[in-house]
Amino acid sequence: MLRATQFTLLGFILFLTACQTQDAQIIPSKVSKTDLSLKNEIVPLDGREPLSLMQLERVFVESWDQDGELSWDKFDAYTAWSAVVRSDSMISVGYQPAGYANINETIHLVNVDDPKWKQVKQDLIQFVVDETNRLNPAETVEAKDILGFRDSKLPFFFIRVYNYEILAKLQEMEVVRYAEPSGYSPVAYQANRSSSGCGASVPTSQPPSSYFSTTTPSTTKISWNHLDNQYHHIQGAWNAGADGDNITVGVIDTGLDPDQAKLNGSFSSGQSTGRYREKFGTYQTGWWWWKKYDGVNDKCGHGTQMAGVIAAPRAGGGAPMGTAWRSNLISVRATSDVVINGSNEKDGVAEALRLLGNRSDVRIISMSIGDIFSSGTVSDGIRYAYNRGKLIFAAGGTSTSFTNWVGVTFPATMNETVAVTGVDTGTPLRRCDVCHSGNKIDFVVIMEDRSNSNKHPLTLAPSGNVPDLVGGSSVATATMAGMAALLWGEYPSWSRTQIMNRLKDASEYYPSRSSQFGWGRVDILAAVTGTNL
Repeated sequence: MLRATQFTLLGFILFLTACQTQDAQIIPSKVSKTDLSLKNEIVPLDGREPLSLMQLERVFVESWDQDGELSWDKFDAYTAWSAVVRSDSMISVGYQPAGYANINETIHLVNVDDPKWKQVKQDLIQFVVDETNRLNPAETVEAKDILGFRDSKLPFFFIRVYNYEILAKLQEMEVVRYAEPSGYSPVAYQANRSSSGCGASVPTSQPPSSYFSTTTPSTTKISWNHLDNQYHHIQGAWNAGADGDNITVGVIDTGLDPDQAKLNGSFSSGQSTGRYREKFGTYQTGWWWWKKYDGVNDKCGHGTQMAGVIAAPRAGGGAPMGTAWRSNLISVRATSDVVINGSNEKDGVAEALRLLGNRSDVRIISMSIGDIFSSGTVSDGIRYAYNRGKLIFAAGGTSTSFTNWVGVTFPATMNETVAVTGVDTGTPLRRCDVCHSGNKIDFVVIMEDRSNSNKHPLTLAPSGNVPDLVGGSSVATATMAGMAALLWGEYPSWSRTQIMNRLKDASEYYPSRSSQFGWGRVDILAAVTGTNL
């Protein structure tokens, strides 16, 4: 049943939406043309109250201990409905026509405007509308009152669901691929996220001299983990001619700070001329009945840091240069922070993946963001971009030392992504203080000094030339994406599979894998030159 506050809210919404001029999808009541019969009878609620936040946390911790990951398809409808009630009441619904097979392999070919696909979506939305009105006779809602965001070009939609019976029935329909909470995230996990996410500030003093070396032009800084005394030999790859020229990297994150000149007007400068940078925004803010795009600018700091790690220009002034300092950059602001836990963030990330997937110039996508829960919506976007040939790097997870026991986070858990985490200097390999590890990790990157856990790689600050420092699996992922750009720039005719095979060949454990660190560290100089493999 709808709570009293929800009745009031729905009434307020109906008043507001009556005054709105913004277009909304309105689906007339009609007899369904789609078979919405259930595969199994649903388990009745029998008066049960939704699980409390504390009860939900216990269920999820037990599931993680058993399976090593959190996926909504592992939980019953009652648990999922409880999470819906304890969050924003929004669910995401993935759909397909009856009998459609192998959508994971063909999602990039789906046309949701095709009448067959459109009919399924319309009938499912109308089902939720009709059932909401039937189960809550004191209220009358239309599709526009409960639909979230704009029409997606991927086969999913967001909709508000208040009743257990509606969610349970959706999960039992053949034409529904998933119906899951889209706004829930465990409180304890959120409270203990590492401070390596938002909050970047403009530094006022230079880092210690041991944190960098300098090169041309005009004392451009090289981060210590790029130097040739480190395993990756990034500086050696540069000296061998690799710089990421003509390779375009897409960064899905929190956007770019407009005050950082080296990612804006000075992006193509110094020795990094002849390249381009574009900015997009797919993240939406506001209430669901007047959602609007939030722009391209970074309000967190994290996206600016990651873009700097990958593609900051070799342009002097005392600022640090990026790993692939001649690569092109496409920045997409898809989230407000590093955690893909809000409905609007899941929608934004999926749209960003489709945007980058459709660009023929983009070869690499870097995602230093994630969540403890998997998401069908984001998974659809990942598979869309992957099926279009993109090499997708995803962060293995960054949390405090109290919560990094959870292992590798989503979407780095997906087979379509390349999972990366951070390690410190020295042997045997040891993950950084706030980094996650596990059997889903594919590569690791040095980003912390074993004798000084505060020594992290240099990157661009929100503004100015004084370097910022950034840690966690985030910087490891961005660095790995940059190294892949160095390699692909030297072998532009190679396929994604050939690039991955060379990266594996040049890693320390290949042909074996570590249970925690995958193929291990990559010697990018060896990968670029083909020697010492």
